[in-house]
Amino acid sequence: MKIAVDISQSVYGTGVSIYTRFLFKEILNLDKENEYLFWGGSLRKIDRLKEIGSEILLNSNKSKFKYLPISPKIADIVFNKIHFLPIEALLGKMDVCHSSDWTQPKSSAFNVTTIHDLAPIFVPEYTPKEIINVHKLRLKRIINEVDRIIVPSNFTKNELLRIGYPEDKVRVIYEAPGDIFKPQSEKSIRDLKKKYRISGDYILAVGVGKRKNTQGIIRGYELSKAGKDITLIIAGYPEKEDENKRGVRYVGLLKDHELATFYSGSKALVFPSFYEGFGLPILQAFACRCPVVTSNQSSMSEIAGDAAVLVDPKDVNSIADGIKKAISAPKTYILKGEKRVSEFSWVKAAKETLDVYRESKN
Repeated sequence: MKIAVDISQSVYGTGVSIYTRFLFKEILNLDKENEYLFWGGSLRKIDRLKEIGSEILLNSNKSKFKYLPISPKIADIVFNKIHFLPIEALLGKMDVCHSSDWTQPKSSAFNVTTIHDLAPIFVPEYTPKEIINVHKLRLKRIINEVDRIIVPSNFTKNELLRIGYPEDKVRVIYEAPGDIFKPQSEKSIRDLKKKYRISGDYILAVGVGKRKNTQGIIRGYELSKAGKDITLIIAGYPEKEDENKRGVRYVGLLKDHELATFYSGSKALVFPSFYEGFGLPILQAFACRCPVVTSNQSSMSEIAGDAAVLVDPKDVNSIADGIKKAISAPKTYILKGEKRVSEFSWVKAAKETLDVYRESKN
C-alpha cells in the first residue's frame, strides 16, 4: 500500500508534534512492506517542518517527504472550506490518506484521521474563535468522508459519540511518553538548574493558559505553603496576569531532553488541567519517576489510573492538598507511576495504527 500522512501540525511543539514524531518513527521501524509519503504545508516554519520530516525518515528507504508551500490559512481554505481539490492532485495516487487534526483534504483513498481532543467544541471558552470555526468545519467533513477516526482515549471517543459520530468508525489508540523520557542523572539535573538559575527543590507545571489552569496551579501552590522551600517551575511563557508571582519561575518552551530532566528532578508534576484529550505530561512524568498531581475529570483520570493524586481542578484548596499529598509520600506515587506507564508504548500504538490502515483491505 501507499500511505500518505499529513505532518503539517508537527511544527508547533505541542502534544500533536510529539505524537507525529514518535508514532511514525516507530511505524517505519515496524513496517517494511508499505510505502509512505509524508507531506506538510508551511511558510514561516518551513525549516522546522523539513527537520521533522528528515527525523521521521531517518532509517527508511521506502518513504519520502514532500513539502507544500501552503500556509495553514490557505490549507484551511483549500481543504476545509472550498474542499474541491483532491489531495491526489498534489501527491499522486494513494491507498490510505491519514490527515492531521487541522485539515481534511478531499481524497478517494481510505481516509483515516486523528482527533486529539474536542476542546473547540466542548470547552470553546478556552479556544480562539478562528480555531473553533476551523474544527467545526473539519468535523462536518469527517463524519461524511472519513473511514476511520483514531482518538487517544475513551474519553475522547465518548465525546465523539455524544455529537453523533458512528462508533464503528472510531478506534482508541493510547499514546506514550517516548524513550527519551526516563530518569536523568543528578549531574544533568544540577546542570539544568544552573542554566535556568534555579536553587533548591521545585515542583513542575507543563503548559500555560486558561485551559491548563495556570492561575489555579499558582494559587494552589501558594495555599500549599510549598513556596517557603520549593519553587514552582512552569514550562511555557507567562501570560500577563501570571507575571511577577513570588516563587514562580517560567522557563519557556523546552526541548524533550530538558523536559525529561526537569521531570526527573521535580518533587511533583502539577497538571490539573480543565480539559485534555489525553494528557501526555502525566505519562512523561511517570516515566521519569516524578509523582503526579492531576485532574479527576476529562481524560486525565483515565490515563493516570490510581497512580496519581487526583484533584478537582476548579478547587484551589483541592490542588493545594494534592501538592502536599504528592510531596509527602513520593515513593508511593513513583512506584505506582512506573507500573502504570509500563502499559503504554509507541510500539503498541504503531502496531494498532497499522491495523487501522490494514482495515482498508477489508
